Amino acid sequence: MSDYFPPPPPEQPQPEHPAPVGASPPSPWAAPAAPPGKQRTGLIVTLAVGGGLVVAGVMVALVHALMDSVSDSIALPPERSDAPYSEPYDEEPYAEEPSYEEPVEPDAAGPPAEKDVTVTKCTRDSLIGWPHADLRIVNRSGSPAAYIVSITFVDADGTVVSDGVATTEEVAPGASVEVRAQGSGEVAAGTECRIAEVDRHAL
Repeated sequence: MSDYFPPPPPEQPQPEHPAPVGASPPSPWAAPAAPPGKQRTGLIVTLAVGGGLVVAGVMVALVHALMDSVSDSIALPPERSDAPYSEPYDEEPYAEEPSYEEPVEPDAAGPPAEKDVTVTKCTRDSLIGWPHADLRIVNRSGSPAAYIVSITFVDADGTVVSDGVATTEEVAPGASVEVRAQGSGEVAAGTECRIAEVDRHAL
């Protein structure tokens, strides 16, 4: 036997995946295709990194814009001034009114008003029987005054049977006037006239 053996035929590379139907056979000079799993992973990583950069850029822009708006809205406090404080509007200083006491004048009221009136005549009308009193008023006060005098008419038993009023205009100090207080209703003879009240109003 001879020791010569023919060399074995060269191995042909077997494609990992069969070529699709109708596709041209791969070129022996083309670079081997990357596995599908690695291509998809690289694409995902690229998209994630790009998306993260975009989000980070947007956040930086928003923070920068927010800081600008806040800095514009915050007013810096005014610088301290050594000038004295003043009111926002001019106001005249308050001036206190001078205090003084009214001078006390001597009492010009004079004696009691009842002392100024005197009944000069007390009678009843002979025709109708109504009573009346004639009065004399002297202003004994130190100022002009007007008078209102109330008169009561009483019978012999002291019972009031009628009344009347006499008034005056201004009476100067020391001056005197004559007035009449007229009663109403018929009274008996002997009825007396009494001064009930005297109002003296200084004018």
